[in-house]
Amino acid sequence: MTLNVTRRLLSAAVALAACSLALPAAAQEYRTEAGILYRASGRVNAYARERCRLDVYYPVGASGFATVVWFHGGGLTGGERGVPEALKGKGIAVVAAGYRLSPRAKSPAYIEDAAAAVAWTFRHIGEYGGSPDRIFVSGHSAGGYLTAMLGLDKRWLAAQRIDADRIAGLIPLSPQVITHFTIRAERKISDKQPIIDWMAPLYHVRKDASPVLIVTGDREKELLGRYEENAYFWRMLKLVGHPDVQLRELPGFDHGGMAEPGFPLLLEFIAKHGSPLP
Repeated sequence: MTLNVTRRLLSAAVALAACSLALPAAAQEYRTEAGILYRASGRVNAYARERCRLDVYYPVGASGFATVVWFHGGGLTGGERGVPEALKGKGIAVVAAGYRLSPRAKSPAYIEDAAAAVAWTFRHIGEYGGSPDRIFVSGHSAGGYLTAMLGLDKRWLAAQRIDADRIAGLIPLSPQVITHFTIRAERKISDKQPIIDWMAPLYHVRKDASPVLIVTGDREKELLGRYEENAYFWRMLKLVGHPDVQLRELPGFDHGGMAEPGFPLLLEFIAKHGSPLP
């Protein structure tokens, strides 16, 4: 399949996903509430007060809609929260969360922050009209790593008194599923030395996790070993008996470029795993 054909097919998928999820543009208003501190202000330092904030983008006056908690990429060392344009106007809410970054914070601070953001969403999305039973977690690259860690290793959300299996679906886009290279760097381990320990989503594969959609870029264009580790992640989830896990590779797209064509797959997954929108 040529790259042009692939891109045409992906464009068609975008249109189909938009049609299946979005309310008519003229009938639906969207609003953003920005800069909400999701960790208790009295328990965090100045850096956490700066980074541990989220934006809620939601359809005004709607009810029972699905929500995507979205974590940005940046290697756990950079990046800023933001609602992806491809997820706007689709009849869903998006909670875009920031988190502390290395080297100012060390592992597992960023995972703890991500868990607190998801817990905030479970507790508060009903105030905006969303359903706490239709919360999906997603992110690109480092954000995909956080997504997979929260969904597979239940300790992080349990610390927030949330059962990880309440998540309606996990949609990591090109995640690191071995121990993240930034965590290895913090331990002075080479990025070419793969580690699978308790800080790796792969370490926690289990059959009773939420439904999972794994999306990667082209295996020949991705980051070092990224497609292959995700293929192994998918295979091990299948082998332990997980009933609903998919792996999708996007031909022709590199790591940085794969998120945009990945969003239609995310929307399709939400439509499949949630009841139709009002």
